[in-house]
Amino acid sequence: MKILSVKVEDGSEGRDGRPSVGPIYRNLLSEHEFPPPDRDINTTWDIFRVSVDKHPQNKMLGWRKTNGKKLGPYTWKTYKEVYEEVRQVGSALRASGAEPGSKIGIYGANCPQWIVAMEACSGHSLVCVPLYDTLGAGAVNYIIDHAEINFVFIQDKKAKELLNHDCVSSQKLKSIVSFTSFTEEEKEKAARAGIKPYSWDEFLQMGKENPWDLAPPEPCSICTIMYTSGTSGDPKGVMLTHENLATFVSGMDLFMEQFEDKMTVDDVYLSFLPLAHILDRMIEEYFFHNGASVGYYHGNLDELRDDLMALKPTFLAGVPRVFDKIYEGIKKALEELNPVRRRVFDMLYNHKLGWMKSGYKQKEASPVADLLAFRKVKARLGGRLRLVVSGGAPLSPEVEEFLRVTCCAFFVTGYGLTETCGAATLGIPDEMCMLGAVGVVGVYNELRLEEVPEMGYNPLENPSRGEICLRGKTVFSGYYKDPELTSESIRDGWFHTGDIGEILPNGVIKIIDRKKNLIKLSQGEYVALEHLENVYGATPIVEDIWVYGDSFKSMLVAVVVPHEESTKAWASRNGYTGKFSELCSLEQLKSYVLSELKATAEKKKLRGFEGIKGVVIEKVPFDMERDMVTATLKKKRNKLLDYYKVEIDELYKSLAARR
Repeated sequence: MKILSVKVEDGSEGRDGRPSVGPIYRNLLSEHEFPPPDRDINTTWDIFRVSVDKHPQNKMLGWRKTNGKKLGPYTWKTYKEVYEEVRQVGSALRASGAEPGSKIGIYGANCPQWIVAMEACSGHSLVCVPLYDTLGAGAVNYIIDHAEINFVFIQDKKAKELLNHDCVSSQKLKSIVSFTSFTEEEKEKAARAGIKPYSWDEFLQMGKENPWDLAPPEPCSICTIMYTSGTSGDPKGVMLTHENLATFVSGMDLFMEQFEDKMTVDDVYLSFLPLAHILDRMIEEYFFHNGASVGYYHGNLDELRDDLMALKPTFLAGVPRVFDKIYEGIKKALEELNPVRRRVFDMLYNHKLGWMKSGYKQKEASPVADLLAFRKVKARLGGRLRLVVSGGAPLSPEVEEFLRVTCCAFFVTGYGLTETCGAATLGIPDEMCMLGAVGVVGVYNELRLEEVPEMGYNPLENPSRGEICLRGKTVFSGYYKDPELTSESIRDGWFHTGDIGEILPNGVIKIIDRKKNLIKLSQGEYVALEHLENVYGATPIVEDIWVYGDSFKSMLVAVVVPHEESTKAWASRNGYTGKFSELCSLEQLKSYVLSELKATAEKKKLRGFEGIKGVVIEKVPFDMERDMVTATLKKKRNKLLDYYKVEIDELYKSLAARR
């Protein structure tokens, strides 16, 4: 068996009420000590500055212009051109009153202006605070207030939301800068609120007329505060230092050097994951460090293939939902083939898979299969892909295996959080033992598992299972203005992720559960199940509810025990008769329950992915006799899943058939 990570310290039994902890693991590159990081990059400003010096004429940022309704080819700015804009935007910010340490918001979809604003923050020791493109006014309002943001860069279509009267915190802003320009109405609204609006060109001109010297940050300076979305309650502000991000890039450099295909200045990344998401931010930082190119999608995910064909990227990263769509598209195309060609495809697939499982590299496993069948799959992804990374949520092993075989590129999965600068673990190409797992711990981190007795997970047993804990130079410094949550999450120097992992015998990590019933759906959104049960439990027709989500699915479903009296009242109003148990079998009741849950979701202003899309009606309350609840009536979620698994699977099948 090939060992892929190294154990540097043994685990220990729990004592005095403290949980047992498993062995400490490191990357093989850090077995004896952590390698010295790149001396030239101590901050994100160094990452950008050094590449401008080394590769001034390389293409850096690309986008597509619209000619009428038609999209044109990619247009590019070089590293030198971007640097000039960064200097101007940084000077304009300082001239507007921004001081080192000021919080600068960026709100909008990925585009070159986003990066220019981000780099300007780094060059003047300003703190970049991204606002998720999909966040509503409530979260934006909270973040502007909580982070004490005075300046915001904004996509033109987001101006309406920011200047909405519900976003009261926007009145604290000094200036807003459009990625393009504002309408006259928007300018008037901003002026009435005491906010100075600038078009992009106006802001650049101000910087030209009021040049300021750079004020580069220290490694320990806060680089960004990233607010995590999708959890219950208010967003949490994750503070990441320049050292965190710079060390991550150094570690990724060392890790990628092991790959057969080396990173080069000719590599091209298609950026469509939100730049406010740590995964995309760190990939772009890594590309900038290498003097490579980043092209932005034109804004419509349904037309992503058009961008793929126009850009022809060599690197692609996405969440499982994206790869599920790619998989479904290819499978649909296969179904349209005649039976003979479909059998040939299946034969070639199994032939190549067999050789890959026996240890052959994907590019050497079956060149004939690649030529006859799989080059067409690669062509659908632009034709030049060399590396594909999936992160943000678990990827189905079935989809992962299919893409490993057919896309003719390295395909790896990873695991991480905003708190760890993204990928805390990453897979190794051409290692089929990684299938269904999330790889090995990063170069500058350590990983161990901690016992979770209430869930029956013990890292000292076989298999070794427990809560994933991480420490190292890419782990965040704390939550902004929340020392209590920080001390709760970082204990004894270890960040407790809340995710349950299993260490395989070869040192590879697999995610198997979530400690706090906070799950991530396939599109990467977090859902707090207990929180939703409390919200939906207030619906009059609901006596009790168990909300279920699967990380391989994009939708939530639920098992609902209807309130007996409310059910009988509904039946009487609608002309149905029978015992309560008989009423519970009616499809009409199921539809009514769903409509009431939808009404509750709208009333409580839940987000779309927090809606219940299908229900199972249960006439008998969840009880201890069937081992569904504890003595204090807390739901045993694993037991409930075991009990309702058949119904849940059927429900997901029926929902998929309707889409």
